[in-house]
Amino acid sequence: MSAETLAASSNPTKNVFLSSRLGSALAVAPLGVWTVNHVWDNLAAFQGAQAWQRSVTEHPHPIAHALTLVFVLGPLVLHTVWGIKRLGSMRPNNVRYGFFANFRYLLQRLSAVGVMFFLGAHIWLAMLRPRLVLGHAEAFADISHEMHYHMPTLIVYLLGTLGVAYHLANGLGTFAMGWGLAASRKSLRLVERLSIAFFVVLAAMAWLAIYAIWYAGA
Repeated sequence: MSAETLAASSNPTKNVFLSSRLGSALAVAPLGVWTVNHVWDNLAAFQGAQAWQRSVTEHPHPIAHALTLVFVLGPLVLHTVWGIKRLGSMRPNNVRYGFFANFRYLLQRLSAVGVMFFLGAHIWLAMLRPRLVLGHAEAFADISHEMHYHMPTLIVYLLGTLGVAYHLANGLGTFAMGWGLAASRKSLRLVERLSIAFFVVLAAMAWLAIYAIWYAGA
């Protein structure tokens, strides 16, 4: 083992710093990019079942599907493990210091728990179970019927997508600060406003897609 490796392994602060950078980077690319694209694809529900199937469930080639699994699920697992470790060290101080930034910190950690359970259920029910158990991709008729006539499903999707939108938007803001892209007070205010705008737009897109799917279920 080299001297550099020994130094790195014996320096927990440096290890935490590197893991924090890696975890935040994975949240932006590819996870953040894929999330926005996935929400956008679901808006095809306004054009009907066939358009939704083509945009969401079909892949031009089996290799494209395999690459999606590798470059999305792999980083998602790594980001989840990193996030669980951060939850273990969470020390909120909202009662003592009622600042808006402290509230966002707490909400980011709480949303992470909800998003973890939501994505776990969504990936299994919408992607893995249909293909591995039923032998085909998720059918638009199934999800639209479930969304329209099973109220818990609708509520879970509304709250789950809201949590994803907030977690990603706030994460982009902390990414900009953590990587030194925003250091001055003016740039920090700009990043905060952009994060809020991104949250509103992404949540609106997700809820519009849910509405289109819910409406089709009738």
